[in-house]
Amino acid sequence: MPHFVYMLECAGNRIYTGYATDVEKRYQKHCEGKGAHFTKVFPPQRILKIFETMTKSEALSLEFKIKQLPKPKKERLILGQLEI
Repeated sequence: MPHFVYMLECAGNRIYTGYATDVEKRYQKHCEGKGAHFTKVFPPQRILKIFETMTKSEALSLEFKIKQLPKPKKERLILGQLEI
């Protein structure tokens, strides 16, 4: 079963990064205000990027690495100008 790391554009020009096995379902939860505290405060506007991995541990490791990046590098990652 594939695992995914996704990046959302949220209110206030913020970027949220998360993990899911079903990104569309998880995105709906975020939109309903049931996903995460961050997306309750800064509602999501759209999915920016989805990364697929084969294992949960790979996905969680990737999620952590992305969350450590400063915003300019996250933006470059979304545009495909940066690899992790």
